[in-house]
Amino acid sequence: MASFKDSLPPDLFDRTTLVSLASTVAILATAYLLSLRALDRNTPGSHRFLFIWHAFDALIHFILEGSFLYHCFFSWIPLSSVSNPHALAPTAYNYLGYTNRAYGPQAGGNNPFAQLWMVYAKADRRWAGADLAVISLELLTVFVVGPLACYICYGIAKKDPRTNILMIVIATMELYGGFITFCPEWLTANHNLDASNFMYKWVYLVFFNMLWVFIPLYAIWVAVKDINDAFAVRDRVKAASKKK
Repeated sequence: MASFKDSLPPDLFDRTTLVSLASTVAILATAYLLSLRALDRNTPGSHRFLFIWHAFDALIHFILEGSFLYHCFFSWIPLSSVSNPHALAPTAYNYLGYTNRAYGPQAGGNNPFAQLWMVYAKADRRWAGADLAVISLELLTVFVVGPLACYICYGIAKKDPRTNILMIVIATMELYGGFITFCPEWLTANHNLDASNFMYKWVYLVFFNMLWVFIPLYAIWVAVKDINDAFAVRDRVKAASKKK
């Protein structure tokens, strides 16, 4: 037990970390409350779960990842004001046409969302600065996946069978985005990742990111099953009509 305690970061229970984790729980609770309001009692458990997931997904994209993009485009500090610029998370050369600025949450000061991202950046420092691959993915995530996730929630509430197609599309985008996020790190021996303690490795890096692997896979399974059932019903109808 002592070794487990030693593996935890010293700032595990500071205010910023606790508020950051609590914000995720609050977003999940909001998604659950939305499901109670939008879905009737006869909604299958799998669809209820996927409604909550896509509502949670949309809120995460709009609120948290949207705030990340805000800081990547509007929060900056001049490199000349930093005594050791190499200590900063990298900002791509000539980013937004500037070579003398550092962008990202690291330049957000006391802004609560900037501080939230600086907590996560302890495990993956790319999220403190302006990494081009991460920003490119987040632009698609916030402005494409987020609205589509909202539309899926609407479709589930209205029992629209076409929602299954969109669930497969979004799940594929989430899986692809996760791969593109971490593949560069795998190819560079996890240069920007800190897996030196339990919290950073198993909670920030593994748990939070694997949610966007296993649940999209489950969404694909549910959607494909529904589509297959629809084809099976169509085939039975065709077979029955031929017998008449």
